[in-house]
Amino acid sequence: MAYPLSLLFMAALLGGIFAAVTMAEDALLSPSKLEMFVDELLDMPKIQGFEVVHGVPRPRSLNIGMYSILWKFHKDLPPTPVFAYGASRSTATVPGPTIEALRGVDTYVTWLNYLPPKHILPWDPTIPTAVPSDRKGIPTVVHLHGGINEPQSDGHSDSWYTAGFRRTGPTWTNKAYHYHNQQHPGTLWYHDHAMGLTRVNLLAGLVGAYVIRQPEIESPLELPSGDGFDRVLVVFDRSFRVDGSLYMSSTGNNPSIHPQWQPEYFGDAIIVNGKAWPYMKVGRRKYRFRIINASNARFFQLLFTNGLNFTIVSSDSAYLRRSVEAREVLLAPSEIVDLVVDFSRSKTETAVLENKACYPFPSGDPVNEANGRVMKFIVEESPEGSSSDASKVPKRLIGYPRARLSDASQTRYIAMFEYTSPDDEPTHLYLNGLPYSAPATETPRAGVTELWYVINLTEDNHPLHIHLGLFVVLDQTEIEDLEKFKDCMTELKDAVRCRLSRHAGGGRRVPVRAHERGWKNVYKMMPGHVTRVLVSFSYIDSNSSYPFDPTSEPGYVYHCHILDHEDNNMMRPLKLIK
Repeated sequence: MAYPLSLLFMAALLGGIFAAVTMAEDALLSPSKLEMFVDELLDMPKIQGFEVVHGVPRPRSLNIGMYSILWKFHKDLPPTPVFAYGASRSTATVPGPTIEALRGVDTYVTWLNYLPPKHILPWDPTIPTAVPSDRKGIPTVVHLHGGINEPQSDGHSDSWYTAGFRRTGPTWTNKAYHYHNQQHPGTLWYHDHAMGLTRVNLLAGLVGAYVIRQPEIESPLELPSGDGFDRVLVVFDRSFRVDGSLYMSSTGNNPSIHPQWQPEYFGDAIIVNGKAWPYMKVGRRKYRFRIINASNARFFQLLFTNGLNFTIVSSDSAYLRRSVEAREVLLAPSEIVDLVVDFSRSKTETAVLENKACYPFPSGDPVNEANGRVMKFIVEESPEGSSSDASKVPKRLIGYPRARLSDASQTRYIAMFEYTSPDDEPTHLYLNGLPYSAPATETPRAGVTELWYVINLTEDNHPLHIHLGLFVVLDQTEIEDLEKFKDCMTELKDAVRCRLSRHAGGGRRVPVRAHERGWKNVYKMMPGHVTRVLVSFSYIDSNSSYPFDPTSEPGYVYHCHILDHEDNNMMRPLKLIK
């Protein structure tokens, strides 16, 4: 995969928006210089996505901007230049405000790009990337992750635009996005999705939470609720220079092929709601935490140092049928877990939430003290103690209809494959041996259920995200002869023919974790395994059709949610048909 010499210096020649920041690596700040648990956890600003008129909730239109601001990630770290969402520059935060929506009530959002001409992070012109014709302005587009919305409001990677909508991508159509909120209640999140820039735009700070509520079915559950007791935790990792700026290497692992692109980004410090290793004071009572892994590539295996258990009530955007008690939980990038912690059961006055996931996952480096700690809870006797806690954690939650294998109208095979240089360094990753630019091969009909065999021929665990679709995981089976399957894919680049000829699977079967047996929009595809998923292109809790045309342009996508992989071709178009 060779490129002409002139292309390797395109970043320098383009100028304008994407001038790469290059600084000596000795300016990298050691995380040991920052004391842990000194900043209090922030509760991000909330924006109501509906209005109440004469006691009746009505649709609401919001203007939310993307701004360049300075943000304090730690009290002893200089202010960091970031990109942030907010209703105004003065209220913009990292992560952005939590949008509170109501099921059945539309929310309209105009996402306004106020970003400066130049990016604050390096980028790479040798991967498919949004580049304005005049080389001015930073392309952005917002995807509501987990949202069931029309293609024009899904945040398609080619629907990007620059400040003032002066330059737009080839599939851009409208300024205002329409979120129907007709789906089940749950936790979603919004983030940038511009072609080839997702990893750097998110790293710069463009993430935020979105919660859909349905009081008539949620209130009877009596889960912890109200300010302070139902909290969103947006977790990600970052590295910093000594001057406080974000650090991302400007040199690729294959610099003669990709000047900047690297297969995964891992930061030294763990950030929760915009603060490095924060603390939160809690009473001896139950709290609900909606935890979003907004990292580029880091997995989190979360557990408490004092052995405190928790109860999982939701995975991704959907409630479970039954709650699941657990000691730890594994979260891939973009996955969400909704859990309840009862601090009245804590035998200690502090409880540290830690992480023990290797990076890259599952066979990379073990965590160290910096990335092995997430945040600290200080357990206090308080007026909000156990005696005043009326909340519950019911065994039975919401029983959505189960997916059945007999419902599948079609079977598809999706192979994940990593291509390398002669030095065995990754150069790009394809799904089914095809780049993103190749015509769509996944064309389901609206309203159907399909069976997908996802075949991971790499050494990494890839979190697969399907836009619009929700799915149930049936099982994961080890591939008996992995090397033969890889050879076949190298030769034929055809997952169907290779699977049939090499009989992928046939090995050890891995059961699905109890809390992941419900409806998901992301799942961890184990390396060297075939994962069977039933994908539904309809609402999971009703037989109603979409209130929009899902077959319209620009369609949808599915991709690995390790952002560095997604940006370098591990994404494919998804076109629904009538």
